[in-house]
Amino acid sequence: MKFVRFCRNDEVVYGVVDKDCVREIEGDIFSDCRALEHRYPLEECRLLAPCSPSKIVAVGLNYRTHAEELKMEIPEEPLLFLKPPTAVIGPGEPICFPDMSQRVDYEAELGVVVGRTCRQVSLQDAPDAVFGYTCFNDVTARDLQQKDVQFTRSKSFDTFAPMGPWIETDTDPDSLLVESFLNGEKRQSQRTGDLIFPVYELVSFISRVMTLYPGDVIATGTPSGIGPMQVGDEIEIRVEGIGSLKNTVVRQ
Repeated sequence: MKFVRFCRNDEVVYGVVDKDCVREIEGDIFSDCRALEHRYPLEECRLLAPCSPSKIVAVGLNYRTHAEELKMEIPEEPLLFLKPPTAVIGPGEPICFPDMSQRVDYEAELGVVVGRTCRQVSLQDAPDAVFGYTCFNDVTARDLQQKDVQFTRSKSFDTFAPMGPWIETDTDPDSLLVESFLNGEKRQSQRTGDLIFPVYELVSFISRVMTLYPGDVIATGTPSGIGPMQVGDEIEIRVEGIGSLKNTVVRQ
């Protein structure tokens, strides 16, 4: 199923995609909910980020091709960093190029949406902790990342966590094609089979560091082919079996 979060009459509501329509949902999608009979044309719905995470746990250097691209050794454990919920935007919302940066990059990623409160999750139980998957763009001020060494500032600007267009609950995360297109030109293309630390291993590992809550997002890392965006560019993230996420870059 495809779960969306959208704006209707200035009210934020959840829905489920039913062909070319959206059925409004009553209740909490992460616990108890039901689809109502109210239907709205999908093309008329202003889609928002499909969830509202308390935190985004991102993983650096998690594709073998990306490690090769950067001429870096394969990490022994997942390299974790956080992006704040204030960075979240949805489909079609603008990415703001901050004044204090000279280079802002796209990073196409598979986003994992947590479905329940979990801590110390075993690898065997990790699939049950996942609600679904979405497209994610780990936007990065590359020059500030290199300057600061640690990632907080470069990854945390408002609008630096586009995600969407929905949460897909019925897909296998182990062999999905992750791609980015800058102004229609393909820049990244790799399957999640190239991940150094697969999805369920990440869920288990992260849950042994911090408690995960329903709606939290794990950004699983980006393949090779990262590069800069300019004001006016359109960046599209595609994940096989999920959909397409498009955003335009604007001056702050």
